[in-house]
Amino acid sequence: MSEISDVLAAIESLSAKGERMALATIVAVRGSTYRRPGARLLVPEEGAPVGNISGGCLEGDVTDMARVVMEEGRARLAGWDLTADDDAVWGLGLGCNGAIEVFIEPADQAAEVAGALRTALEEERPISLVTVLESEVEGVEAGRRLVVRPDGDSEGSLGDPGVDVAAVDAARTLLAQERSEVRDVVEGVRAFVEVLDPPIRLVVCGAGHDAIPLVRAASVLGWTVVVVDDRPAFLTPERFPEASGFVALDDPSTAAKAAAVDERTYVVVMTHNFLRDKEYVRSLIGSPAAYLGMLGPAARTERLLMELRDEGVPVGDAERQRIHGPAGLDLGGEGPEEIAQAILAEIVAVKRRRSGGFLRERPGPIHDRPRPGTEARER
Repeated sequence: MSEISDVLAAIESLSAKGERMALATIVAVRGSTYRRPGARLLVPEEGAPVGNISGGCLEGDVTDMARVVMEEGRARLAGWDLTADDDAVWGLGLGCNGAIEVFIEPADQAAEVAGALRTALEEERPISLVTVLESEVEGVEAGRRLVVRPDGDSEGSLGDPGVDVAAVDAARTLLAQERSEVRDVVEGVRAFVEVLDPPIRLVVCGAGHDAIPLVRAASVLGWTVVVVDDRPAFLTPERFPEASGFVALDDPSTAAKAAAVDERTYVVVMTHNFLRDKEYVRSLIGSPAAYLGMLGPAARTERLLMELRDEGVPVGDAERQRIHGPAGLDLGGEGPEEIAQAILAEIVAVKRRRSGGFLRERPGPIHDRPRPGTEARER
């Protein structure tokens, strides 16, 4: 189960029991911070918090503030600046040297967030959640929110029709860019425009023994994993207890349609049978899949693609760019478990548009910098 799933389950459970809680969400950062906008910490009235926003640096302070929010029943925007120029911050044992803004809201608003998160998870499509942080416009209050889908449909209101129109426009822009940020949607209204991306959808073609650790590891990340094979006897919950679903095929060349492969789907072909793999790739190469990984050496992949070209299957530069064979980052992995980790790491790198190299050799910050004007403010 992923962290966001843990937070979501806790919100729903506490809400059903009518218990008090507060939800803290990072909305903006500046400098070096452990977590980025969208990280959440749920603080129940009783029991331990769920989630993580700083790796331990600020959880205590945020929990104290959350208890104030529970008492007042009113959302708060709080900031912490750890950008000391000397050893003071490091001497406190804090793991970052940046500033963050955290929006903390009470139970009823936390339940609204849970509903939006559940929508993104169940519908398996991104949505944007626009939450008012600060407002000088009459009728538009902190904590009001609007849910926006990629097609422009929206639910809820920020309290003013004109503000809603501007918020929908900002949300659609950031949905296309797949990023979240704080924006002044109109003069006097500052909002967190958060893109809630559903878990990666991984389709594993081939239910052999080495697919088992791949499915298991992907499920730990909270991904939706579908196992596909033309050998129905291999597609069982006993063999793959972590799989989200199974697709039994009569013909591997129908895999893309049968598994409903779309632009959010990442596919790994791993049957270890050259002819069977070729039929899977025949189906998948023309699909909108974001990634197509193949086990085996590069020479095997090139031969397979050459045969498909000879048989009239278009394999141009665009198609070739999505094919990763051998699949995985160069970690020197041995055995199914380590190879699974290398493949999942490569998928994350592709998703984030990164090269997958050593962070110590990266010139510049680890995380992408926010646009000017969207960083955490001094408070």
